[in-house]
Amino acid sequence: MMGYGPQYGPGMMGYGMMGMMAVYPPEARLIPQKEAKARMEAYAKRIYPGARLKDFMAFSQNYYAQVVDEKGQGLFELIADRYTGVVSPEPGPNMMWNTRYSMMGGPVQTPVRFPLEEAKKLAETFLKGYLPGAQVMEAGAFPGYYTFDFGRKEVEGMLSVNAYTGEVWVHTWHGFFLGE
Repeated sequence: MMGYGPQYGPGMMGYGMMGMMAVYPPEARLIPQKEAKARMEAYAKRIYPGARLKDFMAFSQNYYAQVVDEKGQGLFELIADRYTGVVSPEPGPNMMWNTRYSMMGGPVQTPVRFPLEEAKKLAETFLKGYLPGAQVMEAGAFPGYYTFDFGRKEVEGMLSVNAYTGEVWVHTWHGFFLGE
């Protein structure tokens, strides 16, 4: 069964694919960033009452925000569909490596192997081959991993580094960076 689904829903794949197969009618309109932020903040507060948004960004495929606690410590990452406003946990590292808020989360007994500065070096090493000339621009620390913005002159993308294994995961689902 295919179709737009509820309020310009993304077709037969539903919302479970986090917009990776989004289908919209030609007359679809973007939701304002202010509305996306409000929806993301409400979603975050249902999970952690003291949550607030940090580093809100617009990409061609979605809106993105980091969620932090009262002290500014990273909790998790969210995305919102730019046309429907549907908010969901960011896929990838946030869902698989977050040791507190992901489906794979749980108490971790081993110490972090790669602190932030070492993880940044791993990201920079990876970027030499992935996008020559790119540099790490901004970092966010989350339970079990770090997320870095990267680019040559301006932000061009995002990647994460696992704090325990050093693995790198590029956030390909965002599309092109549009601004903050």
